[in-house]
Amino acid sequence: MSGLLAVAERPRAVVVALHGGATNSAYFDCPGHPELSLVRTAPALGFTVLALDRPGYGSSRPHADRFARPEQRVDAALTAIDAHLGSLDRGAGIFLWGHSLGCELTVRLAADPRSTGLLGIALAGTGREHHAEARDILGTAAKYADPKGVYALLWSHPEIYPPDLVGGAPIASRTPAYEATVTARWPHTDFPALAAQVRVPVHFTAAEHEKVWRGDPQALDDIAAMFTAAPRVELHTEPDAGHNLALGFAATSYHSTVLSFVQDCIDGRSTP
Repeated sequence: MSGLLAVAERPRAVVVALHGGATNSAYFDCPGHPELSLVRTAPALGFTVLALDRPGYGSSRPHADRFARPEQRVDAALTAIDAHLGSLDRGAGIFLWGHSLGCELTVRLAADPRSTGLLGIALAGTGREHHAEARDILGTAAKYADPKGVYALLWSHPEIYPPDLVGGAPIASRTPAYEATVTARWPHTDFPALAAQVRVPVHFTAAEHEKVWRGDPQALDDIAAMFTAAPRVELHTEPDAGHNLALGFAATSYHSTVLSFVQDCIDGRSTP
């Protein structure tokens, strides 16, 4: 598994970032706009960042058929994280940060008993229920999604993104076949079942202009209620942001908010 690694000189912690569907690790590097890149700005704040290409993306694309089962994806990710970090200083530990379809692997990793010493997780671009207008566009097992409609959902309010990134061409990648099953099972089956097994602090961000998932107060409360074993769930709505939070002009604010949460997790671990 390939990825992007940016090492802080004296890391407070390591952030492992997992991108969404139809993209790659460059999602967290905001091509052409380093000032908006998590990979480039977080190390200056004391956080090493490993943005992985998830199973079936990047260098593992030729082996996508080997990741159909969730346990295969978890095994591969755990091995890749250890291989990339090697003997590097991990500071207080590892924090997982997922976006959109990357939230599935993020929560699975957090629920796995092998993820010992995990500081916490951050999720964004996902949810339990689609907006009503999105349900008609995204399709079902019986019909394909409407490509133009999906584009409009993911890139609504194009003025909040750098013009050269609207549409996502600089970070586009083919989607492995297994993600059709992930998409179908995630909101109603796997998300609630896995969330109940997470025993670390959780940060959840809803973008103000998210058009795929409901992010109203009731929807956010319903999401928080799933994490019954988590010691803390923090909900946040990012203003002037859309589905692709790390690619918009609000990325700096979004990253700062989550990194502050990471620091809170570090401080909480050292407090009796």
